[in-house]
Amino acid sequence: MFNGGNSSFPTEFWQNGPSPGSFYNFTSGGVAQTMPADIGKQHSFTPATTGTSVVGIKYENGVLIAADTLVSYGNLARFTDVERVFKVNDFTIIGTGGDYADFQNLQQSINQKVVEDMCSGDKLQMKPKSLYNWLTRVLYNRRSRMNPLFLNMVVGGMENGKPFLGHIDLRGSAYESEVIATGFGQHLALPLIREALQPGKPISEQQAFELLHKVMEVLYYRDCRAHPKYTVAVCTEAGTEIKGPFRVDENWALASLIEGY
Repeated sequence: MFNGGNSSFPTEFWQNGPSPGSFYNFTSGGVAQTMPADIGKQHSFTPATTGTSVVGIKYENGVLIAADTLVSYGNLARFTDVERVFKVNDFTIIGTGGDYADFQNLQQSINQKVVEDMCSGDKLQMKPKSLYNWLTRVLYNRRSRMNPLFLNMVVGGMENGKPFLGHIDLRGSAYESEVIATGFGQHLALPLIREALQPGKPISEQQAFELLHKVMEVLYYRDCRAHPKYTVAVCTEAGTEIKGPFRVDENWALASLIEGY
């Protein structure tokens, strides 16, 4: 008798929400789903086919996101011609690392939103910050259900005439930065990029391409899940484009200098 018969207090404190024991499913039109009593072994909770580092850079007139074309099946370099950077629309590009199957599931919802924008006919398209915020909510929602999407995603594009670059991980943690790298790139690529950049002085598109080529070469040498072939997503005021594939300049002559193995 908390309300004492007083109708000024609502009887339902959570209206239009999921029923007890249920969750919102953001990638299925907001339909609440109930967890089964006995779900058994869920082998999909462990990533099977994964991609490694994604690197993103802001430059004076746009954004570049690069990733190699390898998707590994466990320790096996199984699929060597899979693009991991994508054009979403004329304003937004995206790169993904982690479980590729999880990204394919998420990509269906992203593509459906792009189709809805086209069908509306109002010439409005999803901006990069909108996609970035939506992905943050979806990944955090899945993490809260103890069933995360094993993804490290980089979203870039042009937001009101200015370059935008953001990162979201499998926990829904997100941040924006001038340069972003995932996986081994956080340890190997970011120091090289930050060393080449000067505070307050944006670089040109050509300089950004050369810097990306250098760090992708270093990642190929140092990361056993990397591949010499990579693609680059470019976003400027003129639109978005996927360039490549490019190939790093391999030089294994230094291997003769390594001793002790």
